[in-house]
Amino acid sequence: MGKSPKAKVKICGITNWPDARRAIEAGADFLGFNFYAGSPRYIAPAKARRIVRRLPKRVGAVGVFVNESEEKMAEIARSVGLARLQLHGDESPAVVRRLSGSFSVIKAVRVRKSFRATQLSRFKHAKALLLDSFDAKQRGGTGKTFDWRASGRLNGSVKIFLAGGITPENVGDAIRITKPYAVDVCSSVETKPGKKDAKRLKAFMRAVEKAGREA
Repeated sequence: MGKSPKAKVKICGITNWPDARRAIEAGADFLGFNFYAGSPRYIAPAKARRIVRRLPKRVGAVGVFVNESEEKMAEIARSVGLARLQLHGDESPAVVRRLSGSFSVIKAVRVRKSFRATQLSRFKHAKALLLDSFDAKQRGGTGKTFDWRASGRLNGSVKIFLAGGITPENVGDAIRITKPYAVDVCSSVETKPGKKDAKRLKAFMRAVEKAGREA
């Protein structure tokens, strides 16, 4: 058997170009831009557009939305120049199906104690699924982990982004246990919401690379 591919990395909550540049230099594969007004990491579409236009082709830009209308999501995505949408609210499988006709959709699923991997089949039209910790008040960026073993034997036909309390210190274990397509990090590489820490970013990437070598 060949080597397992190194997990890709998505740095979420980008709010400014210096942080985007640091994430790119550290080796990020995806950058997440949060268009949910209730988030401390919210970024205006016009500002996000200026950053996205400067990204190298190898880095994918992802627009994060929470219970936004389909029309508004499409409008923002096209104005910013996004091919990928992350739906982090209570969006239905029908919404995912319709948007997937024009965009690569990543559907976030918040993992409760009652979670079963079979629940993910509802979103068969999503390009990827993002597993995140459940929190009654916050939609992501909580810094909380969930029981990674709960992901069980996930269907290999769908890509999994693992989120929720992933840090430079635990990402190696997270990758070994779940073998995700990508890991999604936000609060653990920040000095404050929306402001990334260059040293933590580099430490995170080193840990991901180490886990890849050990796979």
